[in-house]
Amino acid sequence: MFTGIVEEIGTIKKMTTQQSIVNLTIDCQTILSDMHIGDSISVNGVCLTVVCFDNQTFSVQVIKGTENKTYLNRLNQSDEVNLERAMSGQGRFGGHFVLGHTDEVAKITRIQNSDNSKIVTIKPSKSIINQMVQQGSITIDGVSLTVFQLKESEFDIHLIPETRKSTILNQKRVGDPVHIETDMLFKYVEKIVGNNDSGLSSEKLKSFGF
Repeated sequence: MFTGIVEEIGTIKKMTTQQSIVNLTIDCQTILSDMHIGDSISVNGVCLTVVCFDNQTFSVQVIKGTENKTYLNRLNQSDEVNLERAMSGQGRFGGHFVLGHTDEVAKITRIQNSDNSKIVTIKPSKSIINQMVQQGSITIDGVSLTVFQLKESEFDIHLIPETRKSTILNQKRVGDPVHIETDMLFKYVEKIVGNNDSGLSSEKLKSFGF
């Protein structure tokens, strides 16, 4: 479980492929402080398992099932990535519930600069749009963000100066891919509402304040 609050930006030091497995070695500092073999690390929003580490880098493996739902196999040496350790039970919950299970890869279609933020427009599939709500939570490349404007086939996010400074999202350009994970709580509600035996309906949920 993650929060979508990026702890640091790491750099791909080495990338190799062996028997359909992509091996990533990532240079970083902060998250190495209490790292163990088997730890879960969010790399651009994708939950991966630490297979080895030293005092400067750690390595993870991207298996075929994960590779098919992400753009991690398109990364190159020296590319930067968002990193977050699994949530600590003693820490503050600053973002929202993030599993690190990417729903799909979408593309950036427009970037606009405003006085105090950068507005990024992203075009996902229709099924992802249907899982989103105005002012709801969304995870983009592992970053917990708010859906500021939800359109028929696109949505906008606003990148404040702190987000631009502490994540790789400020480096993104029109046409670049991004990992998307919709809100886990919305998925559970959608599943319950879709179950005719549950006794719940959209009207009942609204009456409960959802």
